[in-house]
Order: sequence, then structure tokens, then C-alpha cells
Amino acid sequence: MSSQSVTLKFMTKTPFLNIIVFTTFLFFSFLYITSSFFFTSPPHSSLLTLKNSTFEFCTSNYTNYCPCHDPKIQKRFKNTNHFRKERHCPNNNERLKCLIPIPKGYNTPFHWPKSKENVWFSNVPFTKLVHYKKTQNWVRLEGQKLVFPGGGTSFPDGVKGYVHALNKVLPVTLESGLIRTVLDVGCGVASFGAYLMDNEIMTMSIAPSDEHEAQVQFALERGLPAMLGVLSTHRLPFPSRSFDMAHCSRCLVPWTANDGLYLREIDRILRPGGYWVLSGPPINWRVNYEAWQIDSMVLEKEQNMLEELAMQLCWEKVAEGEQIAVWQKPTNHISCIHKSKTLISPKFCNSSDPDNGWYTKMTACIFPLPEVKDIHEVSGGALEKWPKRLNTPPPRVRDENNNDGFTLKTYTEDTRTWERRVSAYNAMLKSFSSGKYRNVMDMNAGFGGFAAAMVKYPVWVMNVVPFDAKSKNLGVIYERGLIGTYMDWCEPFSTYPRTYDLIHAHGIFSMYINKCDITDILVEMHRILRPQGTVIIRDNEDVIVKVKEMIDKIRWKGTLVAGDQNGTFDPQMILLVHNKE
Repeated sequence: MSSQSVTLKFMTKTPFLNIIVFTTFLFFSFLYITSSFFFTSPPHSSLLTLKNSTFEFCTSNYTNYCPCHDPKIQKRFKNTNHFRKERHCPNNNERLKCLIPIPKGYNTPFHWPKSKENVWFSNVPFTKLVHYKKTQNWVRLEGQKLVFPGGGTSFPDGVKGYVHALNKVLPVTLESGLIRTVLDVGCGVASFGAYLMDNEIMTMSIAPSDEHEAQVQFALERGLPAMLGVLSTHRLPFPSRSFDMAHCSRCLVPWTANDGLYLREIDRILRPGGYWVLSGPPINWRVNYEAWQIDSMVLEKEQNMLEELAMQLCWEKVAEGEQIAVWQKPTNHISCIHKSKTLISPKFCNSSDPDNGWYTKMTACIFPLPEVKDIHEVSGGALEKWPKRLNTPPPRVRDENNNDGFTLKTYTEDTRTWERRVSAYNAMLKSFSSGKYRNVMDMNAGFGGFAAAMVKYPVWVMNVVPFDAKSKNLGVIYERGLIGTYMDWCEPFSTYPRTYDLIHAHGIFSMYINKCDITDILVEMHRILRPQGTVIIRDNEDVIVKVKEMIDKIRWKGTLVAGDQNGTFDPQMILLVHNKE
């Protein structure tokens, strides 16, 4: 290892621990150097990748490159059911071996909350939505800034009035704490999710890469949770029973097509008792069909099919007013199962894990909810109101029959560990409260302890759970009132370049070092990290040594830090990287 490039900072308060950590570091460095003479690399090892070279920057046409949503690759696939818009990642021999450049004139993004309504045009230099959605007030170009006044297709006069109307028809108020996690399908520039944040509601906004140029990129530049996604063939990358509410405002999803496949997918990811909100056609078609310029008979047929499908799902229509309709999923399936014995529908799934959400094909059936003994009981367990929900052990943890091998004690210890570690991170970076960091990613989220400890700061965290992790805890994370997604880090993430201020990578390289080329993972981290952003890599010492050797190749400089800054010995080490682009 090139020792000149390493700055070793031991911040522990105990000199004896400093000696232990320093000796351990030298020992693993010696092993790493001598192993190159006596041992061959394991399969898929990245130790020989670009050993003596540095990545160059790609040409400027790759500035906004999304590897798994590349139009050139998408054209290889048919567009039936929007399959072309799903994830289609490049083969290993097609992956870029260069670094994504920043746009000309790039500026440091506005700090939150100013970023909610203002972004620099030079950072996302796209004008299509400015012109195409001009009358709907999605976004305006004012000098060097893009301004987001809060308009939308269903709320051209502003999202405030739309949310006020929704709040009047919902059985519970948005301020009650009962609705915490929301999925917004076809989110536009995420103005709906932005407004809900005033009520401490976390909205996962998804939209495909389509003719609405860079809508998800706009959302992330504003400091809002969003990712590229589409209802097509595969399930959305979330576990079952994740969201308190799902929302579609003229999202152009054909809900009644394919035997209601997409609405059944919404049913899978809705929590028991959760709400589905639909606005726009065909809701209240008798009043609006002329303004929509759609034949009234077509709208009536669509409405009838939608009502029938909702009945099959055992949903209850609880409200309809203006252009908004609200259905509620049952809190358990006792009545629904009884109904299935007397009618052809509903059709329950009899196979496949409902929590699988990674390249798993959707099926036109209903996943049965966990069994209950009483009709008033909530399947899977009731959740507390927010914010009490965050620190109450989730039902999936309290369930003694869970198959993931963890216990309530494991969960509690994990929560305490991350409270201590995040406190140490804040001391190191001195800026969690400053607004410098807004969009944060945890690449290996576990129980969501890192994100839970970050709630006190003005940030949001995308909790990523590798689909092949030993314990798939994404369901636990959602029950805590946090959001996230499944992922395979051998592939690129479904986001645009320069969308995260802080990336936290705990144990991710140990997990993937023998699965794929971890240099590709580092290049992907470089792609999605904002200029002036920070990476915290926390891993075993031997892995940290290997990763440190590689980061120089992607033009990063790292600082090695002892694993625990609070006087408690931790066998792991931290590689702290500041992107100086």
C-alpha cells in the first residue's frame, strides 16, 4: 500500500487503544503486501483492476448518464407494458471505465429548505418541463435558477390546495401521525411529497425516465426522496406492507389492465388499513369528461372496472370528493377469506414470498395478510403514531417466528450502537446540522439504525438493503417509519449522477468483494455522489486497506480513522472520503 497517501487519525481518548489499532493496521498492511507475492486473487477479485492507472473522465455526453436506464440499452427491449422503462443494466463488458463529469458551470446546491423551491439551472440544465408543463406550474426558469411553485397536472393552482382537499376526505388527518410512509407513483417533480414533509410524512417518489425530462433528477436536486421506477413486469423494489398510503395523481398507470396487475402490486406494498388515493380520470368523470376531452362512456367503463377490481381486493371506498377518491385496504383478511369461499374472487396467491422485491415478476393475485385471531386485530401488528413509531420495536422484530434469525435484543443493541456511531460521525464532520448534507444513502442499512439516529438532523436517508443480505430487514425499516429499497450493488443504482451528499457504506465491500468487481462499486459511488460530498466507508481493517488502494484510481483521497470515537474498542475502521471535485 502507498503509505504516503494515507493520513492516519486516531481520535480515541485512550492511548492504549491507539497502540492496539495502530498495530492491527500495520499487521493487515503487511499481510496485504506479502499476499501479493504468495497467493492468487479470489474469483472476481478487483485487486488487479487498473492496478497502475487512474480513471479518466468520460466525455461530456455522459454527464447525466444512468447506466440501468440508458436509452441505447432500452431500445433493445419491447415497450409492451412499459418494459423498456424497467431496469436494464449494462453487461460487465459494457460498463463504463471512466468517471462521470460534472456539468459546465455546476454550483453547490442550495441548502435545505431553500432547495425545496430553488435549484441551479446549471446543475440540471433541462427546459422541456418548463415549456411542456408551463400552464400547470411544475417549474419555472427565473434567471439562473429553476423555481418550483408547487404546481402539478392535477393541481395547476398549487399543491397546497390539493393537499388541503385530500386532508378533508381522508378518514384520518395528515397531521395525525398515522400516515408516515407514502408512495407517490408518477411523481413529476415531487411537489406532492415536498408538501407532505411539513407534516413529517416521508414520501418515496418514483417515476420512469420518460418524455418528462429529468423529473426524478429535479426532485433529488430539490432535496426530496425519489428514484427511477415504473410499474411494468417486475414488482417494485419494496417489501410487502410497507406504505401507509399510495398516491396517483394522473400518473397514467393503466390500473385495470392485465387483470388489475398493477393495483394488486399496490395492494402488496400497502400496510393493512393503508389508503390508496387516486385523482384525475376517471374520478368524478361526469363533471370533468368535457374538460378532459375523453368520451364519457370510456370513462364510465373505466370507473366501473376500477370499482370492481377494488372489491376483488376487499378494499373499501371510504371517500370521493372533487377529483379525489380514497380506498382503504382491510386491516386483516378474515372477511376477505370468507368472501373467497363464496365467490370466484378474490384470488389469493399460494406461492412466492410477498417480501421479495428484486427482479421478481408481479402476479395477478392477492397476497394473504398474516393470520389474526380476531376481526379487530391488525395483521402483522399495529404500528404506533409517528414519531413514537421510530423508537418502538417494530412488529416484525417482536415476532418470535421471524425467519431472519434476529431477536429483540439484537435490534435494541443495534439501535444503541448506531446512536453512538452517528454521534461520532457528527463530531468528525461537524456539519449534519448545517444543511451541507441533505440527501443521504446508507448502502447496507441493516435495521435502519443509522437512519434512525440521523432523524434529528435536516436530512433524509435512502436505506438500501442488499437483496441477498443474510437478514432482509427492509420491512423492519418501513415499520420504523423510514424508507428504502432493495438493491444489488453489483449493478448501478436507479438514480441520476450527483444526487447524494453523503454515502454511508458499512460492510458493503466485505459483502461484495468476492461477488463482483468492487472497483465498479466505487465508480458507481463516484457517479451518484455530489461534488463536495462525503463518503463514510466502515469495514474490517483488511478490506479498508484494499479499498484505500483503489480510491486513488477514482481521484479520491481518503483519511483512515479508528472505528469507534467514544473510547470503546471497535475492530472495524473508517475510511473517510471528501469529494474535492
